[in-house]
Amino acid sequence: MDAKIVNEYGTITIETEVLARMAGLAAMDCYGIVGMAAKNVKEGIFQLLKTESLTKGIKLTLNDNKISIDFHIIVEYGTNISVIANNVISTVKYTLEETAGLEVEQINVFVEGVRVDGN
Repeated sequence: MDAKIVNEYGTITIETEVLARMAGLAAMDCYGIVGMAAKNVKEGIFQLLKTESLTKGIKLTLNDNKISIDFHIIVEYGTNISVIANNVISTVKYTLEETAGLEVEQINVFVEGVRVDGN
């Protein structure tokens, strides 16, 4: 289901894929996020997604032009997970409300893994 904004000039339709991409790019700008995660159904493990497929780690639903988003993320080791999650929520909410003009009803952040860089 796509978002529809009606004004005196006509109707604006925004596809959910566009909204998910906007949300994903906003989230990736947040400190401590390594990337989005997608579950490998066969093995039951999560894998890090590349930037071009980051919307696979995002589930976006629209209900009466109100957005609900589930993020599946991977964070960097040694960072404060609750601070990262709160930052993602506020950044994505602000970005979508200001850019798309739609109300964000709910944002859920699921941390699916922690990446440890070996030096």
